[in-house]
Amino acid sequence: MTTIRNPVEWGLDQLRHVGSGAAAAGHAMHHVEETLHSPAPAVTRIDLADLVVALKRGLEDFGAYRSDVIFLCVIYPVIGLVLGRLAVGASALPLLFPLATGFALVGPLAALGLYEMSRQRGEGAEISWATPLAVFRAPAFGPIAVLGLILVAIFLLWLVAAEEVYKLTLGPAQPASLGAFLAEVFTTPSGWALILVGVGLGFLFALVVLVISVVSFPLMLDRDVGLDTAIGTSLRVVRMNPGPIAAWGLIVAAALALGSIPFFIGLIVVLPVLGHATWHLYRMVVPR
Repeated sequence: MTTIRNPVEWGLDQLRHVGSGAAAAGHAMHHVEETLHSPAPAVTRIDLADLVVALKRGLEDFGAYRSDVIFLCVIYPVIGLVLGRLAVGASALPLLFPLATGFALVGPLAALGLYEMSRQRGEGAEISWATPLAVFRAPAFGPIAVLGLILVAIFLLWLVAAEEVYKLTLGPAQPASLGAFLAEVFTTPSGWALILVGVGLGFLFALVVLVISVVSFPLMLDRDVGLDTAIGTSLRVVRMNPGPIAAWGLIVAAALALGSIPFFIGLIVVLPVLGHATWHLYRMVVPR
């Protein structure tokens, strides 16, 4: 027989979960060095059909916990809109596109809670909006935090590089307006150079993130492994499955680009589906 608790009891219970998670996170940070050079798991080959299966399972997870997932992911379009407004307000229009594409660089970190939801669903656990907090109790949370900081650093380096490309092509002066900026980008040789160099540079940044993190975060949530082992496993997965992983990277990039139009609203659906699908992709290439 189930009992209905009052809101105060329920709130205190959630705070206890958060508190225990924070304490576990503090302990886990000391665990980073201890897990270095941990045994590497076996990896297997996949094909393009497996990507379709992973996406279907991601959609199933999203459909099963749609309200909790939307609650978790609605913050991302809000962040995108705030960053865009700040860029316009600070006369930093050239950074609008780099900010939007930057979601692909920090996406693996942003999807941590989604991986955890899929992991617990696979184990038959009850899922709620508080389920993502369990990532703070992951044995490998320390390495997870370190890799997250690496991705943030890569994102910031991308913004610096994008600004330098603008200065060398259309800059250094800021555009007078959004319309003037777009006109320069699409109708002048300097604007075409900006597009060509910017897209090429962005591809290299995205490639680095894909290679080091395609299964790193799910692996560290699932097993007590070190950062070097997680990244090394991602590298082995890419080496064994170059075609499917390249296709996966294109799928992720295209979906995030579409989800960012208009006003990042589509990320409320795109991000959770990709996050859940990434967990299932991990399960395929790193079997138990």
